[in-house]
Amino acid sequence: MNKKEIVSLAGEFINHSPNNFITKEAALNPKCINMRIYEPPIFAFGEADDALYIKYKSAGVIGSHFLSPAEWLPTAKTVISFFLPFTEPIKKANAIDCRWPADEWLHGRYEGQNLLLQLLEYLVKIISEAGFKSLAPSTHQRYKVGHIEDSMKFTSNWSERHIAYACGLGTFGLSKGIITEKGMSGRLGSILTTLDLPKDTRKYNDIYEYCTMCGVCIDRCPASAISFDGGKKSAICSDFLNNVGKKHNPRYGCGKCQVGVPCESEIPIK
Repeated sequence: MNKKEIVSLAGEFINHSPNNFITKEAALNPKCINMRIYEPPIFAFGEADDALYIKYKSAGVIGSHFLSPAEWLPTAKTVISFFLPFTEPIKKANAIDCRWPADEWLHGRYEGQNLLLQLLEYLVKIISEAGFKSLAPSTHQRYKVGHIEDSMKFTSNWSERHIAYACGLGTFGLSKGIITEKGMSGRLGSILTTLDLPKDTRKYNDIYEYCTMCGVCIDRCPASAISFDGGKKSAICSDFLNNVGKKHNPRYGCGKCQVGVPCESEIPIK
């Protein structure tokens, strides 16, 4: 099994999955019926023993609760990170009004997350069946998200954004999302495996290298959670998401900082 095969199988899975389309029964409004959620994913392949994973344990980055690839899968050789871009209908709908997330975005965040988990399960299965141990930390029983180790900071022991950065998929933006060659409007996932694949080279040196610091995301945030000085305040963002969740349970989300911005669908030109 090689990189090309993994990328191809993932693309076929997304393109042909019936769960990549919103059904009439689930649609929040008629315009959402048969709406496609994701474009095919893009991938980056990184070293399981990358020195960045030690840095991630620092208090100023993620913290000691972060588990390195070796702590999830001791014999891991490769970290596979991917980005699933949202389709244009989802991005365009959510870019219209900055006050509240569009129905299309709520579908992308909820039904889209369910499909992402299915893709992770599928990739883990095919790599394992090829004879290589593999697992997806975000679906593992050891995965934790919330206030870990009495921390006041809302965090997790495996960060898809930091993994994407380490693998070479993209850099952070002011809104703390990851800017990839397909932008930041979408979802991230990752897998650890003992399959030793050729690794991609990080094309950047700074964590904010792809961000122009234009500040458009500051104006688009309905919760005023983003600033030049402090980036995104997660607690303020979380409070807004909780209010969305109360109104639209089980759906939730916002994503205003990911649409209507220069980094929505590409790496912006500085």
